[in-house]
Amino acid sequence: LDGDGRFAAALTRLAGETMPLRLRRARLRYPDAEDRFADLWLSRHADGGVLLEVHPVDEFPGEDPALLLPSALSAALKGLAHELRNPLAGVKGAAQLLARRVDDAEGRELVTLIDDEVARLSALLDQLLSPSPPRAHAPLNIHAVLERVLRLAESDAGWAVRLVRDYDPSLPELPGDPDRLVQAVWNLVRNAIEAGAGSVTLRTRAEHALRIGDEVHAIALRLEIADDGRGVPEALAERLFLPLVSGRAEGSGLGLALAQQVAREHRGSLAYRSRPGHTVFTVLLPMGGEAEATQ
Repeated sequence: LDGDGRFAAALTRLAGETMPLRLRRARLRYPDAEDRFADLWLSRHADGGVLLEVHPVDEFPGEDPALLLPSALSAALKGLAHELRNPLAGVKGAAQLLARRVDDAEGRELVTLIDDEVARLSALLDQLLSPSPPRAHAPLNIHAVLERVLRLAESDAGWAVRLVRDYDPSLPELPGDPDRLVQAVWNLVRNAIEAGAGSVTLRTRAEHALRIGDEVHAIALRLEIADDGRGVPEALAERLFLPLVSGRAEGSGLGLALAQQVAREHRGSLAYRSRPGHTVFTVLLPMGGEAEATQ
């Protein structure tokens, strides 16, 4: 198996690590065959063993990186979910005590925001620990989703970042899961803030006869999250949506992979373009109606 010694070295390193390790282009030796290259993911299993995922490098250009998320990170995410349960319960209890002492409208709004976010995160942890089928989609107003995200951004960044609304008020409702969409868009906005943006714009537009993947949709939503931050590092451009890939030392590398997964759940897509001072992440989502399959 181990063609260049890196796998054995990684097993030794893993004994002192709590997060998964990734080996890019490790050389694997096959009996009676030429050596092959693969990306390896190693993480500690709950029973003390090692969880090993092997992905030939030539799979990544054609694969949806979000599909790698459940298998590559299952053990790590479940451990993290267990660790987060108690702090979340403490935050919820503190919010309930605070609600009894707050008597102004803005304070009550902030307490409600805390309570709603604790509930959303608790539901996400439940999903990680005991996966269940996705919730059925229902008609929703995308601008209500965006306003919730902007409220989170205002609480997180304060006046340090200018938040700009550029909405098309004539947009119809679209089928979706509001909590999952909040999670996806908030990940994108938070990434922009952490990339040093001074301004973040949320823009919505309708697109007609738009192709998403292999389907053409009569009408679709184009949601753009634009910022003037540092941009995407060139070294990460081809791997940006892969789990555990981050441009920040303290980053988890999960936000973009999860955002792409949410877009896929809604039969949509997530893409980006970037240069220093101008980065735009674009979410395309069908807005109802039958899609026309194309070859």
